[in-house]
Amino acid sequence: MVRLNKIIRAFTREGARAVRFTPEMELKRALMNCLLWEDQFYEDGVAIADRIKALVPKVAPAKVAQLAIEAREVMKLRHAPLLVIREMARSEKHRTLVADTLAQVIQRPDEMTELLAIYWADALGPMQQRKRQPVSAQVKKGLARALTKFDAYQLAKWDRDGAVRIRDVLFLVHAKPKDAEQEKVWKQLVDGELASPDTWEVSLSAGKNRRETFERLIAEKKLGGLALLRNLRLMQNAQVPRETIAGAIEAMRTDRILPYRFITAARYAPDFEPELEAAMLKSIKDHVRLPGRTRLLIDVSGSMFATLSAQSEMTRAEAACGLAILAREICDEVEIFTFSNEVVKVPPRRGFALRDAIINSQPHGGTYLGKAVTEIDRKGDRLIVFTDEQSHDQVPEPRARGTMVNVASYQHGVGHGAWTRVNGFSEAVVAWIAASETTLN
Repeated sequence: MVRLNKIIRAFTREGARAVRFTPEMELKRALMNCLLWEDQFYEDGVAIADRIKALVPKVAPAKVAQLAIEAREVMKLRHAPLLVIREMARSEKHRTLVADTLAQVIQRPDEMTELLAIYWADALGPMQQRKRQPVSAQVKKGLARALTKFDAYQLAKWDRDGAVRIRDVLFLVHAKPKDAEQEKVWKQLVDGELASPDTWEVSLSAGKNRRETFERLIAEKKLGGLALLRNLRLMQNAQVPRETIAGAIEAMRTDRILPYRFITAARYAPDFEPELEAAMLKSIKDHVRLPGRTRLLIDVSGSMFATLSAQSEMTRAEAACGLAILAREICDEVEIFTFSNEVVKVPPRRGFALRDAIINSQPHGGTYLGKAVTEIDRKGDRLIVFTDEQSHDQVPEPRARGTMVNVASYQHGVGHGAWTRVNGFSEAVVAWIAASETTLN
């Protein structure tokens, strides 16, 4: 006879005893760090996507919708929230919220085509040959509402070749334009007559002189902050004058750019580290502050140095460094430690010097988080841990106000008792910690 009355234990990938989560918490863990179908250090992207699919019907519809919106608006994820909405459309109890959620989640025109590609991905064979499943009424309503958000420039910029085009979405959902001007734009979209947008991608792909193109876009303030950071090396290779690039960095808007973006930019354009560091610290200046004493504990074990995606060279360790740089500036008192096989105290540096001190603090070995917490945890302090939670050893309950910031999508995590859990990395993490403490006090 099969014995049913038994304890089922969970363990991390490194063998530590893990916490068992509710379906809602497990969905949040899987979603908030998920670059859809991208492999992570311990799990491949397909396994993570399949877990998200299985969890959606187990979580209350309003909670699923809230998580999809949070993943898009707070964590800036694009594809994973669309997968969640596609799974909502399968579920009878969830599908009534699909239109509202989809209309809020879609923030770029190409996300409409991505949603349909995910929707039809179940069929076998190449996309062009698949028997496309009829799209649900709720999905059509959400797409129709989303279509009215975008102007001619946005539609032209993101109308790219693919199995599904933006005009296909328009034909599918029979959206109604909000006015005569939008009706005219949609006719131009259908007829392929939208004017090409004035972007660096269009200008460079048209074979125009790179230096002249970048100088013009900078002078006309048509190169956004992220585009500027991503193209620093290209501008250097095109021999754009240094003072022109430095001036653009100084003048750029930084309010929506996370510290780790500057870390990545500095890797490719180290000559501009002084300007990038100044811009990074400017982006932090008006951030909410964390009062009292704080101890930061940063995971530098081997799994933290896997890249975020196949297209990115940034690692989770660098993302954690970005959050540490932010926390260093806004904490009244702060001590910073790293852990792997050992626990190392990091000098109280700022900016890129702090990044270097964290990355080079010790060899990138095992994940002895329990040992590290035991060694540095002090009652009365605030303890913030940045980790992928795949610990070798048992993690004790915190004596301090303990926050575990999980920066990976793995199913199991560690930390029993009074740990507060945050999933995902963004500037919102530290603001959320401050707000939650205010609520509790």
